[in-house]
Amino acid sequence: MKRFIAGVVITLAIVFIIRSCNDSKEDKSILQENSMLIQQEITNVSKLIVTEGHFAEVYNYKDSKELFGQLLRAEKKALVVVNADVTVAYDLSQIDFEIDMATKTVKINSIPEAEIKLNPDFEYYDVTADYLNQFDAADYNKIKKTVNTSLMKKVEASSLRTNAENRLISELQKFYILTNSMGWRLTYQEQIIESLEGFRVIKP
Repeated sequence: MKRFIAGVVITLAIVFIIRSCNDSKEDKSILQENSMLIQQEITNVSKLIVTEGHFAEVYNYKDSKELFGQLLRAEKKALVVVNADVTVAYDLSQIDFEIDMATKTVKINSIPEAEIKLNPDFEYYDVTADYLNQFDAADYNKIKKTVNTSLMKKVEASSLRTNAENRLISELQKFYILTNSMGWRLTYQEQIIESLEGFRVIKP
């Protein structure tokens, strides 16, 4: 009888150990699957968030050259009309993040800065130049550089960057919804994101 009871106890102990091992493996497997799912979803969201705008610029270019001292002045001028398409974007594939399976935490370490791209179309009107002061490549490069600088100032003064930041936050909020639904935590630069509004602290 004692041997029978001992056998039952040993059998139950073995069954308990096997079940514990299986449960542990299942938990680990689920954890790994969740980690892979989160990483895949972050990769899927890693796309350009683009805000587009259009700007126009009218630029009067003048240049004069003195010849033979002040006896003769050779001038050239042009009226330049510029229409530019501008895009402000964040390349989310450049997000620096890591997944800590031990603590079920997705850590966002840094976010790329905005990429501002200008695509200007130059049209030249009323181009005149004296024989001794002709237009050359240096003049056109100078015009482009001056206009691009002016356009960048307009972009910074506009709402394009703010709109792009709002689009960025909207995309990042998907990370919180995903991690929160799976019982994971999300942090940005060691700060825990506890709600959708928590992303307002992010300054790319």
